[in-house]
Amino acid sequence: MKRFVLFVGIGGISTLIQFLLLILFVESRLLPEVVASAAGYVLSSFFNYWANYHYTFKSSSSHAQTFPKYALAVAIGLSTNTLLFAAFLWLFNNYLALPWVEHYLAAQFLATGITVVLNFAVHKFWIYRNH
Repeated sequence: MKRFVLFVGIGGISTLIQFLLLILFVESRLLPEVVASAAGYVLSSFFNYWANYHYTFKSSSSHAQTFPKYALAVAIGLSTNTLLFAAFLWLFNNYLALPWVEHYLAAQFLATGITVVLNFAVHKFWIYRNH
């Protein structure tokens, strides 16, 4: 349970980084929403790796062992997040008007909620399974 709490806390910081990058990229019109979401996910994953390696799982494994697995986990999470984000964004833009919140933020919130469960399972049972 302690690891899950740490994982969620670090994930929360990573998610905050992702949301801030998403907002920056979208509001400055640097990137379209789906690309901005994916870019924020990838960039925030660097902090996530470092913090989970050192604090959540206190790994003694080499980065040569853990990082390739983590990179694959990021690819899985990125695919899940991006597909869910695109689907929710399309749904909000076409069928569910939300006048009180930007559609891309609501879509990211839902995509993140689903992706975090998958990410914890991948980290716990594959990347850091011996810790």
